[in-house]
Amino acid sequence: MVDEEYAAWVQTFTPGPETAVPERVARLAGGAALEPVWRNGIGGLTFRATEAGSIRYIKYAPRTLESSMEAEAERMRWAALFTPVPRVLTHGFDDEYEWLVTAALPGRSAVDPRWVERPGDAVRSIGAGLRALHDALPVEGCPFDWGVEGRVANAAARGIEVPSSLRTAPATDRLVVCHGDACAPNTLVGDDGSWSGHVDLGALGVADRWADIAVAAMSTEWNYGPGWSDALIAAYGVEPDRARLDYYRDLWNAT
Repeated sequence: MVDEEYAAWVQTFTPGPETAVPERVARLAGGAALEPVWRNGIGGLTFRATEAGSIRYIKYAPRTLESSMEAEAERMRWAALFTPVPRVLTHGFDDEYEWLVTAALPGRSAVDPRWVERPGDAVRSIGAGLRALHDALPVEGCPFDWGVEGRVANAAARGIEVPSSLRTAPATDRLVVCHGDACAPNTLVGDDGSWSGHVDLGALGVADRWADIAVAAMSTEWNYGPGWSDALIAAYGVEPDRARLDYYRDLWNAT
């Protein structure tokens, strides 16, 4: 991604210091200093809350049918038994909004300017981190699903009709517990360049590993520019499967 494109991308998702702090967020923060750090496409906000050297993150967003922070909290509590993910401190909702407060993990997002300037290191960390996540989370006993049938049903509940060509998945390569939103920003990278954890786990569930690999590889172009997809797949430890990559990219874009 060239500097101008990256700046525009950051501007889209980074709220400015003038961002109003919702009353609920202020109450959750207590006396902590608040800094807005992320804005999503539906008006949700994430704030960093710092107090006496302790850092928390407060997510606050309108309720939607696509996912919920209650579901994310449940998934993080389960995943934390096996792999580094944020520790849930509290969560809740009212008629219109929901919120989730977590403890900070070490590391910076893989789209922090430091790593955008070092895309080779970033994509290797994302690929290796995704493989480690898949290897660590046990499919047997996982109570969550992210399979094609469930994703299509969720889309239908939101009024989205998925093309018939995407309603049947390719033969499964390997079932894993997928992240569910393996885009580059959701891998954290330590100062040594190795992955240090994963965030935003609201869709975590069992699916073919290519459902995650395809999204992670696709996101490299958004965040680092063309040409990094295969490097991420190599860091994951497999050869590119073009048919599965194409299918799961199309499914992601359709749902």
